[in-house]
Amino acid sequence: MARTSFPDDLVQMQKDWLRTYEELDRRSPAASTTALRHRLILLSCRLAGHPFWTEAGRSPAARAELRHHVRARGWTEAA
Repeated sequence: MARTSFPDDLVQMQKDWLRTYEELDRRSPAASTTALRHRLILLSCRLAGHPFWTEAGRSPAARAELRHHVRARGWTEAA
């Protein structure tokens, strides 16, 4: 798979999505998760609707590559 150059704002949104998901995963079952779930929905919509995906040649594989790119950099660990 060829490396894609992702816009900084798209990378930041993916990083925020992963951090939010990880925070949700760490919450105890008794804790309120409503705000985190709303944030995930908002970020998901923004990620899916980003103009980057409307450029010619963008595929679902590029979306998976974005997630891999963010995880591989360890950006979810740096807060």
